[in-house]
Amino acid sequence: MSWIKEGELSMLERFCASVIKAGPMPKHIAFIMDGNRRYAQKHKVKKIEGHSQGFAKLAQTLQWCLSLGIREVTVYAFSIENFKRSKEEVEGLMDLARQKFTRLLEEQENLERHGVCVRIVGDVPLLPKDIQQLIAKVVLATRHYNSCFLNIGFAYTSRQEISNAVKEVAWGVEEGLLQPSDVSEFLIDKCLYTCKSPHPDILIRTSGEVRLSDFMLWQTSHACLVFQTVLWPEYSFWNLWEAVLQFQMNYNALQKARDLYMEERKWQQMESDKACVLEKLKEEGSISSADAQRRRTLLQECRAKREERTQNFLQALENKRMDFLQSLMASA
Repeated sequence: MSWIKEGELSMLERFCASVIKAGPMPKHIAFIMDGNRRYAQKHKVKKIEGHSQGFAKLAQTLQWCLSLGIREVTVYAFSIENFKRSKEEVEGLMDLARQKFTRLLEEQENLERHGVCVRIVGDVPLLPKDIQQLIAKVVLATRHYNSCFLNIGFAYTSRQEISNAVKEVAWGVEEGLLQPSDVSEFLIDKCLYTCKSPHPDILIRTSGEVRLSDFMLWQTSHACLVFQTVLWPEYSFWNLWEAVLQFQMNYNALQKARDLYMEERKWQQMESDKACVLEKLKEEGSISSADAQRRRTLLQECRAKREERTQNFLQALENKRMDFLQSLMASA
């Protein structure tokens, strides 16, 4: 089964797609693909067959998203918590991952034609070494494609992602790349596994469960949350269409909340920069005598230096992550 399943929508589906595309469309959708095990139980097959059917549905759903002009998709494929499942099921999932990542490498021509950039979000070192190496090959092979993006949450939980981001910021301070005053929501956001992606517009969870299960807690604070009762392997174009329609119905309220949040974050950064200026004036012993022009000059200098440090740190972090992938490739 190809990761990018070829095929066209039916005439009715194409018509409804054209109708819904007249409204505001999401740029990024995240899926919690829940219900594979219940699907297997329902159809009296092994659990791993349910997971395999779930992958087939993912390939089909990616094609639907492309047909709707949705260029970024993130899926929750394997939680860190899933390691607590039975040994047989975990080993089956790892074997399935080996098959699918290997298939991705075999499909590079197809991925290049569609311009699909594949990213893995998760704690990769927790995985078996051979799967780590396959992931490195896939990510490095597709990193320059930019027509559409598939983010696979593998060995992922949001709390671990946020903890890791804080550790990366601490590393930047220890290395002298950052100052403690540089730490902000913006900086932590740029240290997440999903730092190269816009936050999801919609988060869809199937199977009727109404919870996030530690998935993209940071990124979905202003997303449209859609909970659907259908089991993931039985997902249809119409389920996706319904989710997009819900997003459109709530678009104005969602956009207003995002705009207010961005304004608040800008204000917080401005206050932090003003505190930096005040500290500088204290060092100079000229708090009371500094005129407005002097304060503006110091504010500009403070902002420019912070932005330079932040960019240098983020580049160093990107280099560190690329070095990790390259080292996995070299050990393959």
